[in-house]
Amino acid sequence: METKWLEDFVSLAETRSFSRSAQLRHVTQPAFSRRIQALEAWAGADLVDRSSYPTRLTPAGETLYNQSLEMLQGLQSTRAMLRGHASAGQDVIEFAVPHTLAFTFFPAWVSSLREKFGPIKSRLIALNVHDAVLRLVEGSCDLLISYHHDSQPFQLHPDRYEMVSLGREVLAPFSRANAAGEPEFSLPGRAGQLLPYLGYAPGAYLGRMVDLILKQSSVPIHLDRVYETDMAEGLKAMALEGHGIAFLPLSAVKKEVRAKKLVSAGGHLEMTMDVRLYRERPSSKEGAKSHAQALWTFLQPPASASDKASSRGGLQAATK
Repeated sequence: METKWLEDFVSLAETRSFSRSAQLRHVTQPAFSRRIQALEAWAGADLVDRSSYPTRLTPAGETLYNQSLEMLQGLQSTRAMLRGHASAGQDVIEFAVPHTLAFTFFPAWVSSLREKFGPIKSRLIALNVHDAVLRLVEGSCDLLISYHHDSQPFQLHPDRYEMVSLGREVLAPFSRANAAGEPEFSLPGRAGQLLPYLGYAPGAYLGRMVDLILKQSSVPIHLDRVYETDMAEGLKAMALEGHGIAFLPLSAVKKEVRAKKLVSAGGHLEMTMDVRLYRERPSSKEGAKSHAQALWTFLQPPASASDKASSRGGLQAATK
C-alpha cells in the first residue's frame, strides 16, 4: 500500500468526484480510478459506492477515511520532526524538478546563478511533473521548477503558493536528418502512409501539451504511435536512431540541432510554455530557509517605474 493512495482517497472523500480529484491530484481520471481500485484491493472491501452521484463512501470507506486522516497527519508530524533534526542541511536548497528540466534547464540555470547571485548548495529531486508538484504540496522541497501552460494549470492556490517566471520553452516536432540535411519524416504525413510517432506515456505533462498541439492543427496529422515513454530524453534517443518523429523541448535538442543530427519535422506545429519557479509562502511562525529566501528575493522581477511611483505615493499618503 502506498501513502499516495490514501491521499487520493481522502481527496475523493472530500470532493465526491473522481474527475475533480484526478485534476487536483494532477493525474488522468483512469489513473486515479486505478489507484482507488488498488486501495480497495489492499483493504479487501469496497470503499466507494459507485451507484450514487455525487460519489459516496461505503461504511468501510467512512472508517478508512477517518483513519487515513490520522495516519497522514501522523506521518506529516513525524517528517516535520525529522526535518527539524537535519539542521546541518539548512544551507542546502532542495529543488523538485521534472526529469526533462533536470537534464536541460537546471544545469545551465545554476551556472548563471553562480555568476550573478553567487555559489549555492542545491539538492535536485528529479521526478515526473505530478510527483514534483506533490513534493511542494507536501512540504518535501524548498522550491519547485516546472513548465506552465494556461491550458494545463496546476491547482496551486495563490494565497498559499507564489511564483516567479524563469523563462520560456518551445515544444516542437523533430526528426533525424537524412544525408541531404532534410527530415527523414516530415509532418503532416498522409492517410495511406502514417508517420512513425514517438510519444509520451499517458498522463505525462508534455504528452498533454502535444495532444493540444495536434488538436489545434489546421490540417490532419497522420501518425502511428510506435513507441512511448514519459521521458523526453528517451524520445530524443529514439529520434536520433531514426525511429520516428518526437515532440521535444528545444532546450533538450539544441546541441543535436546545431550538429544537424535532428531537424524540425514541422515548424508550424509547436507550442511555447513558461518555465516557472514555485514555493509555498512562508508562514509567520516558520520562515523560509535563509538561503532559499535570499535566492527567491534575488529572482524577483525589478519593480517598474509605475510600481515605484505608486509605492512612493502610498507612503506619502500614509505619512500625511
